[in-house]
Amino acid sequence: MSKLIRKPQSKEVQPGVTLVHEISSNNSGLEYVSFKMIDLDPGTIFSEELDKIECCVVAVTGNITVTDGEETFENIGTRQSVFEKKPTDSVYVSNDRKFEVTAISKARVALCYSPSEKQLPTKLIRGADIKPEHRGKGNNQRMVHNILPDDDPSANSLLVVEVFTESGNWSSYPPHKHDQDNLPEESMLEETYYHEQDPKQGFVFQRVYTDDRSLDETMTVENGDMVIVPKGYHPVGVPAGYTSYYLNVMAGPQRIWKFNNDSDHEWIINS
Repeated sequence: MSKLIRKPQSKEVQPGVTLVHEISSNNSGLEYVSFKMIDLDPGTIFSEELDKIECCVVAVTGNITVTDGEETFENIGTRQSVFEKKPTDSVYVSNDRKFEVTAISKARVALCYSPSEKQLPTKLIRGADIKPEHRGKGNNQRMVHNILPDDDPSANSLLVVEVFTESGNWSSYPPHKHDQDNLPEESMLEETYYHEQDPKQGFVFQRVYTDDRSLDETMTVENGDMVIVPKGYHPVGVPAGYTSYYLNVMAGPQRIWKFNNDSDHEWIINS
């Protein structure tokens, strides 16, 4: 199996708290992005103390309360399934703070991390304030929920986005990359993908490859899997009959999303 794909581990780390995924520098080789997905039973509290990292707490499904000891955001979360396609609520917590997440209902929570030195205010990112963005045309259409885009100054490093791709369509397409610290032409951003499919028995295909093909892997990605993108192009194809959801986390030396398309396939958007 590819080293870039990770299956759910479903490991109980404390009563009522199940660790579904954990991506760190120790197990991924990534320098700027780390990630946890946790499932919480109702009434369960998960807490964490941040050092020189910031965190975006995403209420993927279910309802939660998040506090940093000074600010408290009660009963946030907008959906029981990601495929309701409603933008959800999130909370940004800066470095050198402690936060707690309390599950009001059964909840799945994404914890998205990146390095941070400058402390910023804790902030509620309301799903109601996120306007869905529709990109592409033909079989290259997808819907995007920008949770922490690069034009939002709420974070130092993190970029967080949700993407929905319908049956028979492609996204992260034409193949694009952002692995060169060469602004203004291109920014260097590592990336992770957390995937779900509807119905759950579905799958998608994701390819991660570089121009020189020193990295070139094509993966069958099932419901709940994660894919690590350390560099290279990273398109996603969705088979007929299924809908794709993924949660992206990106970070790098500078908080700018500037990508380049694979020149062999750029004609697709110019035709």
